[in-house]
Amino acid sequence: MTKKDIIFFGNGPLADYSLEILAKSCNIIFHAKKKEDLETVKAIKQKNPSAHGILASFGVIIKSDILDLFEDEGILNIHPSLLPEFRGPSPIETAILRGDNKFHVSVMKLVKAMDAGPIYYQASTPALIDSTHASPEDKVTIYRTLAHLAASWIVERLGSLSQPQPQSVKNVTFCQKLDKSMSPLLPEEKSATTLMLEIRAFSGFPKSTLTINGHSCIILSASVIRKDYVPTPKDYVISSAKSSSAFPTPIKPSSLLLECHDGSFLSITELQPAGKKPMDAKSFINGYLK
Repeated sequence: MTKKDIIFFGNGPLADYSLEILAKSCNIIFHAKKKEDLETVKAIKQKNPSAHGILASFGVIIKSDILDLFEDEGILNIHPSLLPEFRGPSPIETAILRGDNKFHVSVMKLVKAMDAGPIYYQASTPALIDSTHASPEDKVTIYRTLAHLAASWIVERLGSLSQPQPQSVKNVTFCQKLDKSMSPLLPEEKSATTLMLEIRAFSGFPKSTLTINGHSCIILSASVIRKDYVPTPKDYVISSAKSSSAFPTPIKPSSLLLECHDGSFLSITELQPAGKKPMDAKSFINGYLK
C-alpha cells in the first residue's frame, strides 16, 4: 500500500504525539513549525498536489492563499475538545481546571475563523486520571490519548473522507492562552481541589509555584486530603495566610501539607526548589525546613 504524503503543521505535545501515529503509515514530506515555514509549504504543495495537510497545535494563522491549495478536503485540524466547546489555545487545560477526567477530540476542516470549521470526526475517552491526585504524567496521558485517537482515525480514512458537518452555532465557548500570571498557588483563597487541578493543568507550562519558608518552588505532584483529616506530628503543615488553626509541632515529619482557605489540605508529594532537581516532600523537609 502506497504511503500518503503529508504536509504537517504543528508544534508541542499534541503535534508530537500525532506524528507518532502519522509517521508510521504516512510519508511526512514537510513539517511546518513556524510562520516562516509557510512559504515553503506553498512551494512543496504546488510540486506535490496530492499531498494532504494535517495540523495540530500550530499557533499561527493560515491565510486563504494556503487554505485554497488544499481544497476540497482542506487541512485537517486536530483540536482536543468537543467543538464548539473550548475553541482557542488551551482546551485540555481548560477541561482539567473544570475537573474533567474524560476528554474529547475533534478533527475539523481548517477555516479562517478560529476553530470554527466543519467537523469530520469527534471522539471521547474513558476516565483517564485520578480525581484526587495530580502528577506530570496526567497531561502526557491526556495529550497522547487524544492525539492518537484523532491521528489513527485520519490514517484509516485519509483520501476517502465523507463531507464534514457544520459546527453548531449554539453553546460556543472559548478558552484563553496560558501565561505565567496563572502560576502562583493561592491557598488562602482556594480549596485543595482547585489547587490540585491547577497543578495538573499547568504542568509543563506555566507551572504551579509556591513559596515555602522563603524558598520558591515548582509544585509537581500533589494529592487532596479528605476534609476531616486531622494533622499529626508527622505532618509539616504550611498554614494559609488567613488560618487561625493550631497544628501539632512536627516530629520527624515525612509529609508536607498545605492548608487551604476552606480547611482542606493539599499533600505536596513532589516539588522542585529554584535551581534544584525535583525531590519528594520528605527530602524537601529535611533539606529546607529543618
